Amino acid sequence: MTTLSQARTSPPRQANRVRWTIPARLRKSVLVTHVVSAGAWIGIDVISIVLVAIGWVRAGDDRTAVYQALADFFVVPLLLTALIAGTLCLVTGVLLGLATKWGLVRYWWVAVKLVLNVIACAMMLTFLGPITELASGEQPLRDIWFLSFLAATAMALLSFATVLSVFKPWGRVRK
Repeated sequence: MTTLSQARTSPPRQANRVRWTIPARLRKSVLVTHVVSAGAWIGIDVISIVLVAIGWVRAGDDRTAVYQALADFFVVPLLLTALIAGTLCLVTGVLLGLATKWGLVRYWWVAVKLVLNVIACAMMLTFLGPITELASGEQPLRDIWFLSFLAATAMALLSFATVLSVFKPWGRVRK
């Protein structure tokens, strides 16, 4: 008798996995919050890229005015909003990982998104220093390059995380 024709006498052995279950309506609410906070975070990053780019191509007083506006309107309100959106995105992502079949580190795409989210949150905090220096009227080229690098890298990370959410590549971490 082959193993295919044998009746199974016990259920398949499950790995030691803990899945927190939440009602469907609450799960969908958490998912919507996750998507909206990620979208807000991407929007704020686009604003920072535009302002840094405008400051880059302007000269003299125009450049100082752009960086002053970036410091005045970005550092407190937008960065605070971005930190809230980033943290909310991270927290809701963890909740969804715990409450759905995807898990936190069960699938590669989820684990990579988690790491990208943590890196993007750290980059946001790093963004503060150069902005305040540029707003003081001094525009060292290294700071402008650094801001441009941070803004472009954050946008690339967030865009890649969005692509991962849609295509869900690479399969399970371990079988």
